[in-house]
Amino acid sequence: MKTDFHKYDATGLAALVAKGEVSAAELLDEALRRVEVLNGDLNAVTVLSEAPARAAIEDGLPDGPFRGVPFLLKDLGAEAVDYPTNNGSRLFANSQHTYDSEIYIRFRDSGLVPFGRTASPELGIGPVSEAGVYGGPTRNPWNTNHTSGGSSGGAGAVVAAGILPAAHGSDGGGSVRIPASSCGLVGFKPTRARLPDGPGAGEGWAGMAIDGVLTRSLRDTAALLDACSGPDLGAPYWAPPLGDGYVAAMEKDPGRLRVRILDTAFTGAALHPECREAVARTATVLEEMGHDVAPLDGRIDVEPMMAAWTKIVACGTALSVHSVSTDPAFLDGKLDGVTRGALIFAEDISGADYLAAVGAVHAFGRHMERHFQDFDILITPTLGEPPAEVGRFKPDNDDFVDYRMGPGGVFDYSPFTAAFNASGQPAVSLPLHWSADGLPVGVHLAAAFGQDELLTSLSARLEEAMPWNQHQSGLLAKLWD
Repeated sequence: MKTDFHKYDATGLAALVAKGEVSAAELLDEALRRVEVLNGDLNAVTVLSEAPARAAIEDGLPDGPFRGVPFLLKDLGAEAVDYPTNNGSRLFANSQHTYDSEIYIRFRDSGLVPFGRTASPELGIGPVSEAGVYGGPTRNPWNTNHTSGGSSGGAGAVVAAGILPAAHGSDGGGSVRIPASSCGLVGFKPTRARLPDGPGAGEGWAGMAIDGVLTRSLRDTAALLDACSGPDLGAPYWAPPLGDGYVAAMEKDPGRLRVRILDTAFTGAALHPECREAVARTATVLEEMGHDVAPLDGRIDVEPMMAAWTKIVACGTALSVHSVSTDPAFLDGKLDGVTRGALIFAEDISGADYLAAVGAVHAFGRHMERHFQDFDILITPTLGEPPAEVGRFKPDNDDFVDYRMGPGGVFDYSPFTAAFNASGQPAVSLPLHWSADGLPVGVHLAAAFGQDELLTSLSARLEEAMPWNQHQSGLLAKLWD
């Protein structure tokens, strides 16, 4: 198993456990060994909680689809009594939860064996994972001079590096899809409220944030989403019910789809040539499949949404920080610059301003759904360029609006992902391209609200036509063989 562990996805490892060819304890041993070997270079695993993982195995794991597969939770959300968290922040360092979140319970009931947590930027702010609490940046295993993304950057790094086949993430502005693009992985953001938020919350960031996973294979993503989908008790709203589910959707023919292509930012700004090439290659394959492929006709106005998104996230950040303290003297030295900037910005946002921002986000969702009446799938790059070098988005800028919306800021770098958090529509980053210098470049596909299964069906056809496993295997062989 030491030599073969990285050759299996989570579904494959679970099959080995089911057949008795390997034990859950042996898989945990190997995952821990791999953390020890690589984490010094990647700085991706932030909390190790081996004892509850061992106890879960000893007590007998649930007979779920991933029985015995080791797993890591993001160091943000997924509250669990047995797994302390930092929330990416010195302010919350070594926090202990008093309850188990529903998403954690569903992971556990699927048979997964959590044994720790992975790096996130402070309170999930940013497209990189370089929080001060971790003592250094989280790095990309494809090239450690580059970021693995954010906010689920630690998850992206451990999966791409073969430490695990799958890990928990969450996505409030691209935080699953940005690491997926940066690390050559599958990152699927389901329709709003497809996955549970409770019991500690009913929604995150006015409904824009949702949990998810980072995986190397679409079938792992599909099976994990099937295991976790559905509202929890008291959810304020539900997503439209699934049909037969994500796994079943992989086997279905999506039919001839109206696919629209955009290889500039929504604003019309130019993108990196590698990103344009990624979209062009994908468009050619889809045309060969028989789909109706054409450029997007008409502009999608994202600028009011971006401004509203920034206000909502600033207020959400202030809420989290002020749940601990409102005393500036106490907070001094405990927050990264971007977080301090969010607090300063939030001070001037009134209750009416906040509600207007939520209204603008909901209006944008209606705007997007009207566009999707004219086509089925929108394809763009996931990011505006290949993964950034470490330090470019270091969270020391205390001008929160400039960090997000200024020239060369987050929205220029990631011009597409947050739009689908705002609209609530399902979207996925698939690893369909690598740059000339070997960096992953994700392609982003989005569908109408509730059309997760259609998106999954098309993604499965693309995985067949443009298989990415050989690229991933090349990195894994370099690291482990």
